[in-house]
Amino acid sequence: MITITMATVIDSTAQRVWRALTEPAELVSWDEQMLAPADDLDRYPFRGQHARWRYRLGSVQLVMHDRPLEIDPPHRLRSKLNIGSLSYERTFTLQAESANQTRLSMRLIASNSIPLVGETIDRFDVREMATAQIDTTLRSVQKWCEENP
Repeated sequence: MITITMATVIDSTAQRVWRALTEPAELVSWDEQMLAPADDLDRYPFRGQHARWRYRLGSVQLVMHDRPLEIDPPHRLRSKLNIGSLSYERTFTLQAESANQTRLSMRLIASNSIPLVGETIDRFDVREMATAQIDTTLRSVQKWCEENP
């Protein structure tokens, strides 16, 4: 397994950052890969839920299966995610740095390899893909929250 954790400090309250991570309308606004909910997600997230999202992976549209495992507002959100043959666990952790700043950490746990038709992507490529995904996500949440208080 590959585990990668990265963090950033966002000039917003933990409640504001939490809303960006859990409100479907906000998720599809800051995450360019999330196109729209495939289901009615008026109560997203709750433990045991199976939320489906229309998702863009490169130029291909797929369904992302999102299963929240742990929800502790506004501190922690852990989910199991599946997109095609890609399966990983993602954890967001929010910690107040000051009254108006939040440290947002994202941890991603993925398999050492990803099976493809006739091939596999090895652990070095998986690590590179995961690092890029975390960096993009953290920057996007930060920009969204700071520009939309």
